[in-house]
Amino acid sequence: MSTQDQQNSRGRPPLHIPDLHKAFLAPPGTRERIGLEVEAGVLDETTGLAAPYDGPHGMAALLQQVVHERGGSPQRAGDVLTGAHLPDGTKLTLEHGGQLEYSSPPTDNLVTLVTAMRRTMEDLAGLAQQHGLAVVPGGNLPFDQVDTATWVPTVRGGVMRTYFAGLGPEGEGAPHIMKLSTSTQTTLDYLSEDDLASKLRVEVAASPVVAALLVNSPLYAGQLDGVLSHRCRDWLRMDPRRVGSPGPALRTPLTAEALTDWALGLPMIYRHGPTGYRLAGPQPFAHHLSEGFDDGTVPDWDDWLSHLDQVYTTVRVRRTLETRAPDGPPYPHIPAVPALWTGLTYHPPSRAAAWELLRHHTPEEGNAAQRALPTDGLATRLGGDTVRELAGHLLTLARSGLRARIQAGLEQPEVLAFLDPLDEILDTNETFAERTARHWQTTYRNDPARYITAHRIPPAT
Repeated sequence: MSTQDQQNSRGRPPLHIPDLHKAFLAPPGTRERIGLEVEAGVLDETTGLAAPYDGPHGMAALLQQVVHERGGSPQRAGDVLTGAHLPDGTKLTLEHGGQLEYSSPPTDNLVTLVTAMRRTMEDLAGLAQQHGLAVVPGGNLPFDQVDTATWVPTVRGGVMRTYFAGLGPEGEGAPHIMKLSTSTQTTLDYLSEDDLASKLRVEVAASPVVAALLVNSPLYAGQLDGVLSHRCRDWLRMDPRRVGSPGPALRTPLTAEALTDWALGLPMIYRHGPTGYRLAGPQPFAHHLSEGFDDGTVPDWDDWLSHLDQVYTTVRVRRTLETRAPDGPPYPHIPAVPALWTGLTYHPPSRAAAWELLRHHTPEEGNAAQRALPTDGLATRLGGDTVRELAGHLLTLARSGLRARIQAGLEQPEVLAFLDPLDEILDTNETFAERTARHWQTTYRNDPARYITAHRIPPAT
């Protein structure tokens, strides 16, 4: 059946390839703002195990309390409560294993961004404490195994699990990522196609360095096994076609057309239509575009955007750039992540200098670093350089970028201190993961309750 004879499931005209480029083009009037996503486990104060979805002290009950006491609107997947949108534009949503994700509205500066995050997260921590729960950011749920954390009972999650299970060994990390992983992500804007190329290539080239600097998930099921980032290790086993670096990012020319061609070659996991979520089939999106889906319909714009959401690269490219490489740091140090990416990305001289520092590293070297960093941390090598050396240069450039923004009246002077925890890592040669491992065996005495006390977000007073 030709695409001319097929019908779109939502009654919309079929797409053509030139239409798809728009997903990678900045809308008119875009300006450089900053968004922040913080994922956290919501853990039992005593055992450290993740809260279940159901029950009087489960995640659904906590979200219901948020909506009831803080306003906003509940978000549902069918009959399943999955989030809350608050009146100020903040979104609180559940990941597949019940991890809670805070998503900020975009802001113009880091102090506003961080202040809003702290206010919401500490208020949320106070509500969680009423249920005997602690909100704990980082890189993973430290005391659960895949079999102990509960799934949020959505149809989409079940469809995704079916897809990854069908990949065999190449999908073995998916349950760990979906159910246990947490991170801190920064979303930044680009203003034109050339600006996209300039920013994306730097963020992608820097991602292995930043991920190695910020390793912070050394515990799995309450045990140390020498892995500094279980999260980064598990990403290596979650469909290699849709993780790692975006294919064209380090190639020239880097255009919306090149990104479109790359995404067209990737398979779509699921689609959402009138009958709900269903597997899209093993073919690449380009096949669906030319031949249609198995039900006789053809993709529309929502299918294309959904397909791009199903790509989990170190930088996710849509009409924004979402940096996804590193684990989440401990709560006091979360501002370091958006400060680092903002300083490197939004100051053209710093961005150009960072590219000159990193441009000679090949994609193969970047992939090798991604494989090594879960165990090697700061000792990871990117080509002939160590991450520790490169990270020092990037921190200097990020500070220069932030100073320039301060001088331009775009930031407040205190943002420079946001980077101090990263300097301390380099000065002591001890990552957050290594610090946690040291305390786990000494200060915490292998006790989840002591770990929770040290790592939980303090409730608002």
